[in-house]
Amino acid sequence: MPRRTPPPSQATAATVHAYDFRRPTTLAREHSRVLELAFETFARQWGTQLTANVRTRSQATFHQVNMHTYDEYAASLPASTTMVLCRIGDEAEKAVIQFPAVAALTWLSHMLGGTGEHREPERTFTEIEQQLVLALGDDLLDDLRYSLGRVLPADLEFDTIHHNAQFAQAASTSALMIVASFTVECGEQSAPATVAFPADVLLRGLGDANPVVATDRARSLVASQVSLTPVDFAVQLDPVPVTPRAVLDLAVGDLIPLRQPARTPFRVSVDGHVLGRAAVGRTGTRLACTIIDTLETAS
Repeated sequence: MPRRTPPPSQATAATVHAYDFRRPTTLAREHSRVLELAFETFARQWGTQLTANVRTRSQATFHQVNMHTYDEYAASLPASTTMVLCRIGDEAEKAVIQFPAVAALTWLSHMLGGTGEHREPERTFTEIEQQLVLALGDDLLDDLRYSLGRVLPADLEFDTIHHNAQFAQAASTSALMIVASFTVECGEQSAPATVAFPADVLLRGLGDANPVVATDRARSLVASQVSLTPVDFAVQLDPVPVTPRAVLDLAVGDLIPLRQPARTPFRVSVDGHVLGRAAVGRTGTRLACTIIDTLETAS
């Protein structure tokens, strides 16, 4: 039956992303996995710390980690949001912890005994609110240091808070940033959040903690790993076909005649593939087999 093509109104439009091959912006698989585990740990710590501080059930969920230029990252954020910039040791570029101001005001409301309801639009923090947000942020920095471990070689310190993504210059527009995205739930409210680090900083730490091996050694490394992989080695008699009725009628004491003569060597096989023949013997108190010959098999 020919496949029916849906009408244009029902067809799903594909999402196309431009990619510049002159400037790859993808993470090595080994590095990506290390960062995913680190940010998953951070998400669990964030949820636990937020619950303890605001005394309301809270949870942070990690979604994905990507690499973008700072300009692309800033453009993806709402025009009005909260961006907490953090110094990383002596680095010129800064890390960013971003979340909606309304979400932060909800956290503060719960922390101060309120209901957490905020219907006002995004706005800047008052001086008192800013200090309370930074107090909550102290735990976030501790969680980031713990979760990233050796990947983050320098210490983190608060720098400034900005409420406009276009004016917060944490790095140059073309600088690569490693961006982790989250959803933070507090009570009945959920909000998107991101954490961004200069790629150079984390990649240096990743190179020390989990170095990526050059691809020119891939073949030898695979061969070495395969040669050390355990497999089931079997010394077997030749198989004997029997009927299902004979199997169902088996009882203690029954004899099943084997087709293999007593002096015929046994088969040596790995995963069902016969590799050679062997005779059964002993070594000390254990049974053993002596390889008589091997069979050449096509690769």
